[in-house]
Amino acid sequence: MKLELDKLRRSGRISATALAHGRTMIVPGARIEEIQLAVEAKIRELGGSPAFPAQVSRNHIAAHYCSPPGDPTTVHPGDIVKLDCGTHVDGYVTDNATTVDLRDGEGSLLCAASRMALENAIAVMGPGVSLTEVGRQVEQTIGALGFKPVRNLCGHGVARYTIHCAPSVPNYADSRAPRLRANMTIACEPFASDGKGLVDIDGAAEVFMLKREVRPKDNLPAAIEKAMASSEGLPFARRDLERWLGTLAGANDALKVLRKKDLVDDYPPLCERPGVRIAQFEHTIFIGESGAEVLTRPPE
Repeated sequence: MKLELDKLRRSGRISATALAHGRTMIVPGARIEEIQLAVEAKIRELGGSPAFPAQVSRNHIAAHYCSPPGDPTTVHPGDIVKLDCGTHVDGYVTDNATTVDLRDGEGSLLCAASRMALENAIAVMGPGVSLTEVGRQVEQTIGALGFKPVRNLCGHGVARYTIHCAPSVPNYADSRAPRLRANMTIACEPFASDGKGLVDIDGAAEVFMLKREVRPKDNLPAAIEKAMASSEGLPFARRDLERWLGTLAGANDALKVLRKKDLVDDYPPLCERPGVRIAQFEHTIFIGESGAEVLTRPPE
């Protein structure tokens, strides 16, 4: 376990540093794609690999907005902007997120609701603690400030080369939630909304993941099979395919092949209705024998 923890801690430091770097770039006029690429470049510069494509989701978009290659979308004055990124070091994954409110600034009550919910949830974590209580802390904290948690988004376990696994970490007091166990690693990510607190799919996916390992009988072209090996079973973006295959046309053709063979899942943007504002903060936490260790605290 010591080797795993060393790698998890290193992964967490890289994730936090890359997130802090990207946060400084969230200003009016910044191109969203440039922020995402800069965050991924920082992860690689620090010796990690992106655990999933960096994503920048604005306003009513809660999660999963990943730019297509050449995306002209920019940050607008008054936006509330969520940045979500993660790292793996030898497969050991950490995931974190932050929000910048360009309308209400550092005094943003919506950001405070998500950030405080995350800290209150972490404060009760430990081996044997029910995730019902973790979700209750999120729900009560966000509700006390006049907002709603997004009930159909949740945190998740992480494992080696796995970005999402059991247990789900609810953002409300789900009575069916299991208990935390020692040596478990989880990502907790409260979403606070000034809308209904429910999201739905809206828009085209730019994030994809293999449903299973590629097999010889799939008869993939060699270049696509090599690209899929490069994904290491983790989520990837169209821009990753372009990098692996050399051209955007090649990336688009590869996606057609992968979809035709039913080899990939799509992860499209998750949204409330336009006009709603959503904030998100996230940490990855290791549940040790004696308590919770936050792996993605920002660098000093």
